[in-house]
Amino acid sequence: MTASPGAPPAGATVYGYPRQGPHRELKKAIESYWRGRADAAALHRTGAELRRDNWRQLAEAGIDEVPTGDFSYYDHVLDTSVMVGAVPERHRAAVAADPLDGYFAMARGTEDTAPLEMTKWFDTNYHYLVPELGPGTVFTADPGKQVAEFREARALGLTARPVLLGPVTYLLLSHPGPDAPPGFDPLTLLDALLPVYAEVLTALHGAGAAWVQLDEPAFVQDRTPAELAALARAYHHLGSRPDRPHLLVASYFERLGEALPVLARAPVEGLALDFAESGPAGTPGSAGAANLEMLTGLGGLPGKRLVAGVVHGRNIWINDLQASLTTLAALRGLADRVDVAASCSLLHVPLDATAERGIDPEVAGWLAFARQKAGEVVTLARGLTHGAGAVESELAANRAALASRAESLHTRDPAVRSRTAAVTDADARRAEPYARRAAEQRARLALPPLPTTTIGSFPQTGGLRTARADLRAGRIDTAAYEERIRTEIRDTVAFQEAAGLDVLVHGEPERSDMVQYFAEQLTGYVATRHGWVQSYGTRYVRPPILSGDVSRPEPMTVHWISYAQSLTERPVKGMLTGPVTMLAWSFVRDDQPRAETARQVALALRDEVRDLEAAGTPVIQVDEPALRESLPLRAGGRAAYLAWAVEAFRLATGAAGAGTQIHTHMCYAEFGDIIEAIDELDADVISLEAARSHMRVTGELAGYGYPREVGPGVYDIHSPRVPGTAEAAALLRDALRDIPAERLWVNPDCGLKTRGWPEAGASLENLVAAAREIRTELASGRG
Repeated sequence: MTASPGAPPAGATVYGYPRQGPHRELKKAIESYWRGRADAAALHRTGAELRRDNWRQLAEAGIDEVPTGDFSYYDHVLDTSVMVGAVPERHRAAVAADPLDGYFAMARGTEDTAPLEMTKWFDTNYHYLVPELGPGTVFTADPGKQVAEFREARALGLTARPVLLGPVTYLLLSHPGPDAPPGFDPLTLLDALLPVYAEVLTALHGAGAAWVQLDEPAFVQDRTPAELAALARAYHHLGSRPDRPHLLVASYFERLGEALPVLARAPVEGLALDFAESGPAGTPGSAGAANLEMLTGLGGLPGKRLVAGVVHGRNIWINDLQASLTTLAALRGLADRVDVAASCSLLHVPLDATAERGIDPEVAGWLAFARQKAGEVVTLARGLTHGAGAVESELAANRAALASRAESLHTRDPAVRSRTAAVTDADARRAEPYARRAAEQRARLALPPLPTTTIGSFPQTGGLRTARADLRAGRIDTAAYEERIRTEIRDTVAFQEAAGLDVLVHGEPERSDMVQYFAEQLTGYVATRHGWVQSYGTRYVRPPILSGDVSRPEPMTVHWISYAQSLTERPVKGMLTGPVTMLAWSFVRDDQPRAETARQVALALRDEVRDLEAAGTPVIQVDEPALRESLPLRAGGRAAYLAWAVEAFRLATGAAGAGTQIHTHMCYAEFGDIIEAIDELDADVISLEAARSHMRVTGELAGYGYPREVGPGVYDIHSPRVPGTAEAAALLRDALRDIPAERLWVNPDCGLKTRGWPEAGASLENLVAAAREIRTELASGRG
């Protein structure tokens, strides 16, 4: 392509950047504050240093306009609740007494006060704190954080653009608070919220902000006419005010669809659209193609700025620079000004691929983390402004890397492909129907009513983390490390027996992460050392990179599960991570359909299930917490996705005999959207997050007529508070209104890896006591 005569230069920007720092400095600073080892001033210094370093990195890379306000000590949606004064009644005293401690109380809870509900941010593994709203909510503006961070960037001599969560998406992400009447719709609060947003915009304008970005990603989902009308009303209100900056309304993760003409007509100065995100079919660029087609059909955005997200913000593969330049050339005539960006915040990818030293150099050449993606954005902006010749060296290197990946033997294994091609419908079905399996399993396991168990992991102690670091550094050998693992398993089994749990776990001390552990033992995966991505709060994960065909060279879990079972007469669960979650919590290859990759992973897990069963494991849990998370954002793609996702789970578990009880687990999602698919998984028992959402899921399951056994969580493991026996028993009584006792299990919401032993131990003892209390009530006829 050549430069367009007379066209304004293309700018380079991003919507957000990883918060944690190169060595997770933010996590360490926050947790030091929580433990009382550092004061608030020290935490704020670390935050300021990380913001400064991020902005300088972006500016040095050539980013023209840096984002501000995307930094958070916990979650940007929680920050928005603070900005608009939407603090639940139960937290107001804490926030008034100390805003920082009150902020963390809303996120994590306290011994006496429950936190806000937490769920997934669209179809990502990032969790946000759900705003609680009701007809009595009174919004008040607090622009302090946004103004202060904007001024910090300006003080460095940078052009900055504050980023806010848009008002309509904020309300659509909210839930009715505990005091709201049945059927309350938070969107009815829009007219009360808009003046508060206007006040924040005025404050930013007064601080010198020329542009402010308002994110409205909720409108890449299917929306009703009333919701689209609310979007139009919101931006007519905000755009009609004279004392405001220019407004850039951003969307990402999918096509904007019906909302695009609404925003094109709105009195705002710019739109940011996703031209890189995969669509429902998993075809790279299909959502971007839809945005381009609709934008062309509308006649473009005359008089407006278009920020084109052509660099994929959620995967870690290098961009096809030539293809992106072709897209940008098509967009250039559709708006007065076209700037280049990543498709969404770079929060969802690791910081820097050059920090990785142990990755195969061939694979490393295919990777782009946040710093590399910022560089791609800058290259594309320069190419759009000056023509492809100005970036020919970058284009040539990019073509060579793309060709290397396309031709690499690393990506394809003929034996794996032959096996997946031979799969039949019968392979994805259990041999016996559920009713027969349930009878055989009850006879084999001989469990009491309301059997108690945990989800899998137990606290990862400091000594265990030290042993893992010592092994990596060569300070201890494998034999010494494995003895430490055996000690942890012995202690965990002994605790569970003493606490009175019915179905035990080995505690997963050998696993640093529920996906990475398996990825390191499967072909086709690459693990990183520094590829941290925020999941929630101070919880960071290192998603492995799925770059080639997948197989299982040898058993992965049988040794440790068998050892745990040798220590007790009670049943011990085998613990596996399901195929959909193995994909969702990895960076997945984009050169073949996800359904094919999921089938490969499922067959590897099928081999593990067979080996566990052959070793005598009576209960095998195959976790699928990402099943709902991966649901396409628009309804049109959901049936196809659920078909292959359900098949993958059933393929992984279908070879299990009738007497082997198959469990699965899901957490922190809107389960009502996938209840039919949960049923079709044909798992014998499902455990689900329910404590923070007040057992809402049991009513959804009952309304559907779910026929199998269910363990709704009665202990919120993402909070440090210890729920008492009475609290857990009350939740069980709520569950029994929807689920009969013969099909009800008792368990925490999720694994216990992030908790400490004192709180986890006390909480589990209370959980067992609650189960016994309810059993007594049922036996006496009072339940």
